[in-house]
Amino acid sequence: MNRQNPHRPARRSFLVTSGLALAMPGLASATVVAKTTDGRDSLSLWYDKPAGPWVEALPIGNGRLGAMVFGRAAQERLQLNEDTLFAGGPYDPANPDALAALPKVRALIDQEKFKEAAELASASMMGKPVRQMPYGAAGDLLIDFLNVKGATSYQRSLDLDSAIATTRFTDGATRHLREAFASAPDGVVVLRLAMRGGGLLDLDLGYRAPANVKSPGTQTPPAPFTGAAWDERESTDAGIRPAALSIRPDGDGALLIEGRNQAAQGIEGALRYAVRVRAASDGKVGAVGDRLQVRGASTVTLLVSCATSYVNYADVSGDPVALVRERTEAAARKPYDRLKADHVAAHQALFKRFSIRIGSGAVDKRPTYQRIAVSETEADPGLAALYVQYARYLLLSSSRPGSQPANLQGRWNEGNNPPWGGKYTININTEMNYWPAHPANLRECVEPVLRMLEDLAVTGAVVARKHYGARGWVTHHNTDLWRATAPIDGPNFGMWPLGGAWMCKTLWDHYEYHPDEAWLRRIYPLLKGASLFFVDVMVEDPKGRGLVTSPSMSPEHNHHPGAALCAGPAMDRQIIRDLFAWTLQAHAVLKDPDAGFAKTLEATRARLPADRIGALGQLQEWLEDWDLPHDTHRHVSHLYGVYPSEQINVRDTPDLIKAAKVSLDIRGDKSTGWATAWRLVLWARMGDGDRAHSILSGLLGPTRTYPNMFDAHPPFQIDGNFGGTAGILEMIVQSWGGEILLLPALPAAWPDGSLRGVRARGGVELDIDWAGHRVQRLALRGRAGDKLKLRYGARVLDITLDGTGRASIDGRQLQAA
Repeated sequence: MNRQNPHRPARRSFLVTSGLALAMPGLASATVVAKTTDGRDSLSLWYDKPAGPWVEALPIGNGRLGAMVFGRAAQERLQLNEDTLFAGGPYDPANPDALAALPKVRALIDQEKFKEAAELASASMMGKPVRQMPYGAAGDLLIDFLNVKGATSYQRSLDLDSAIATTRFTDGATRHLREAFASAPDGVVVLRLAMRGGGLLDLDLGYRAPANVKSPGTQTPPAPFTGAAWDERESTDAGIRPAALSIRPDGDGALLIEGRNQAAQGIEGALRYAVRVRAASDGKVGAVGDRLQVRGASTVTLLVSCATSYVNYADVSGDPVALVRERTEAAARKPYDRLKADHVAAHQALFKRFSIRIGSGAVDKRPTYQRIAVSETEADPGLAALYVQYARYLLLSSSRPGSQPANLQGRWNEGNNPPWGGKYTININTEMNYWPAHPANLRECVEPVLRMLEDLAVTGAVVARKHYGARGWVTHHNTDLWRATAPIDGPNFGMWPLGGAWMCKTLWDHYEYHPDEAWLRRIYPLLKGASLFFVDVMVEDPKGRGLVTSPSMSPEHNHHPGAALCAGPAMDRQIIRDLFAWTLQAHAVLKDPDAGFAKTLEATRARLPADRIGALGQLQEWLEDWDLPHDTHRHVSHLYGVYPSEQINVRDTPDLIKAAKVSLDIRGDKSTGWATAWRLVLWARMGDGDRAHSILSGLLGPTRTYPNMFDAHPPFQIDGNFGGTAGILEMIVQSWGGEILLLPALPAAWPDGSLRGVRARGGVELDIDWAGHRVQRLALRGRAGDKLKLRYGARVLDITLDGTGRASIDGRQLQAA
């Protein structure tokens, strides 16, 4: 274990290939980035070949913008994304026939005429259109280097600590260094190209419109790492160029691309978008036709900005050209070193709050893709630590204050028709994106979710009224940029009205991890409106078991062949039980004078049916005992009560925990990427670290992780990265039920390690070291005088933070407690 002073400035040691070190003094870097002096594992992904397919490229992002860097020597490809570049335009999906059909659908469900209920719901209750708008791409920049003749001593890497993607290689006597990053403070993507040792840069830059080819939503395992030849090139003609696309020079050394978004599902494209590339160089720069050219340069800095005319979900009157000009010109007034320093400082202000070491922290000398390829059969605890930090990097890069929330693919998407639309699937996937935000000390990343829910409360009130005749607001299992809230995708997928309610948990978690009355005051109207909807729409179960939702479903799962519609599934009851509890707590803290509302909510909550154990010993997914003994469905919706909720837990409800384990055993450990991650975090929450670790090994392996460490559903969905990270942290520190649990699910494979800056509920931050599977040291930071309960195995220790809000505990104190 590394015991050095955690406050000492980080310093890296390097293992450098002798050829690169001799050829590029001053530009040489580690073939492998070693452990930092503060005990963190290496924070770099690195590769010895350029990227071939998209899932081998490296992502950069600033929340609003994303780019994939391929690291090709003769032609760099920079694939671009902008967070508001969805298809379509403002629309109202409410179905005017839904309210009249609602009692008929409910009656058919009560009669167990599920097929007839689905047919009527399909005809009369689905949104118009029945699909939402997909997330698009902003195209590719293809940069041809005219004088590159070869590439040796090649390395590309992504340094998570600085958020910079780097490509290095030699070409004869010439050393090439390329750095790419997406700057949050300057709002641009920056690509710096430098040469040393002879030779000059001659390059042509062209733009390629995004392709409309849809990636298949298959279960095909990812292909092994292939890499690309150093001279692999693509054509700007390969994309489909829309008729409205314009590419032209835009002043000195700049190229401007203007276009319009796609139409989809009968909704016309209403967004204008712009991409501007500005070059600064010591060579000659000019825009010729639809190309940007640089000749005779030793350094080139390319500044890229993208924007759309989106103002909000109902307003598309913005001026994207003015925005991209303003951002690139402002950035051009800064020297490169200042752009880079400002970017790194802004990133590290958030990223450096937290560190993790699992195992010795010794450097693994293999390229990242080789570690992934053997992770299921070879012990590599450092890969799990890298996975955590990569997820933190991805969340910071795809969800920052002022941006849209992270969608199904975070911020990165290759074409205009991504799998499942690349939008917001809120029956698990968007929620999972934010599971690690608070424990991993990235609370700022949640701000986009708050703003999205404030929009959904407005559009969802329309659907609540028109579809259900109810107060409050509702969102079903998907939403998009235009904040559509009606059910979509057909009744066996979309007739689930709990999406908005579940998303409220992300906001409540923020309050529990960072207690703040101003935040609570802002989210209370959202909680109250969501609760009012269910007060109005729940109905009496015909068998006298309480109040239930109808029509509803257990997300994406059929209880009988072809039948998903039902009344009162377990997940609905669990989420509503939580929602009402949060709302009542906020009502009390904020002293809402509406006492009648609180009484109604308490009475309604008391009538929710309890969780049930079925004939197989399983936790029932439905009110009826319909679970099958060989059901390996990806969703485990009825286990929401275990995680992310805490209603079912090892301390208070052992019988229900036993039933939940039976359900998980039936489902199996292997599933899609995100579903594997949920299984991992469930076993961790239930205290089985070795089972969780076994599942993690599969998640990190080549069937569920692409060479660039993106999660493979397959295809790519980013939620598995975030869910897997939440599971890893749950194995080390948990906080629920008024307690902080130390090493509650530590696997045998991780006898030693440390965490710095992990957060717990109650506004507490922890540093923890362990060795030999035992806590050695613990440091706590929070509010002065706060009283905490620490659980370590069967022992519980009461701690009071001192006048500075701190406490330090030796492992022997915990052993003796």
